[in-house]
Amino acid sequence: MWFRAALVCAFGGALALASALIGHTISYQFAATIGAKSVDGILTILASSMLAVTTFSLTAMVSAYSGATSTITPRAVQLLIDDSTAQNTLATFLGSFLFAIVGIVALSTGLYGETGRVILLFGTIVVILFIVVTLLRWIEHIARFGRVSDTIDRVERAAMRAVETVAVPLDLGPGTAAPDRRGMTPVKPTTMARVTHVDVAVLGDVAEAIDADIHVLALPGKLVEPGTPMALVAGDCDSAAIDEIRQAFTLSHHRTFDHDPRFGLVVLSEIASRALSPAVNDPGTAIAAIEASARVMLRLTDRRSSTDAAPPARVHVPPIRLTELLDDWCRPIARDGAAIVEVGVRLQKALAALARHAEAARPLIDREARDAAARAGAAMTSEADRALIERTYQAGFAVAPSEPRPNTG
Repeated sequence: MWFRAALVCAFGGALALASALIGHTISYQFAATIGAKSVDGILTILASSMLAVTTFSLTAMVSAYSGATSTITPRAVQLLIDDSTAQNTLATFLGSFLFAIVGIVALSTGLYGETGRVILLFGTIVVILFIVVTLLRWIEHIARFGRVSDTIDRVERAAMRAVETVAVPLDLGPGTAAPDRRGMTPVKPTTMARVTHVDVAVLGDVAEAIDADIHVLALPGKLVEPGTPMALVAGDCDSAAIDEIRQAFTLSHHRTFDHDPRFGLVVLSEIASRALSPAVNDPGTAIAAIEASARVMLRLTDRRSSTDAAPPARVHVPPIRLTELLDDWCRPIARDGAAIVEVGVRLQKALAALARHAEAARPLIDREARDAAARAGAAMTSEADRALIERTYQAGFAVAPSEPRPNTG
């Protein structure tokens, strides 16, 4: 955030000082006609108002961050901080304030002269136009900035972007066997951290250089520690090659949304779970999070056979396991929303839609749906609610795809 603000501030200061350098190109008669002496009062008004607007905007942003932390989930706050509209707004207001301050100081020293004031006046008009456009955008943006629905949309978009970066297949079965580690050289991290990115291109170059296959064990999002390897080399390699392989893994203390669609599903599940807590009791938000997660899962199953960039031939990357994605997404919602029939019905319908979209994964999805139905049956006190959950499950999974399904609303 600071970079954009610093860049605009530097531009504002340079614009104010540039008037003194090119003011000699304006004739004195033209300057007298324009009436550039009024620029003093305009800059004074601009400086005082921009300081107040900048403070207000920063307060609104901090309030949105605090609200998202306390009522949505702290993991979603980074998406609000990275919002380009908020950053551009704060940078514009702060840069305008600095432009006015530099202009006032330069005017008080007599740096401009009569002709330089004309350039400063034109620059002030341009700055005011930028402020008006930015303020109009900010008024529209702040009405939804940091709201629950806006945050869910941001998390969904971040998860969708991560899905687009996935270059490994999606394992629709119960899981694949780990590679045999006998005769392989392990590559272990030097600290405990989360993997946020794996540069498979670098791994491919190293594999060609040492003439050995490399098996990646840690995908983005995985927690690694010095006692367990994050990659295996099929053969012996020296310490220099091990360091190069280790450098291909970007580690961080916190998970990020980039290259990690599973994290997006985890955050959406956290939003739903918090909405289902007795203190909040907001099933509508949980339903919105379920639907957003279902869209991410549908897109992820579409990507399993149409990846744009496959890993190099000598780099073996494990697939993303659908069973882990389902556990991260469904289990918290099924647990915390077991007693709420509306949430249970929506979860069953989302799982049924995913099962129809990915028939090969139907057994795994059916397992999650049965578990959610069992949790709901144990938690609900109304026989009618339990029957509705059971009918919804039967409609989605127990009826063959070719047979007509009953209308459950």
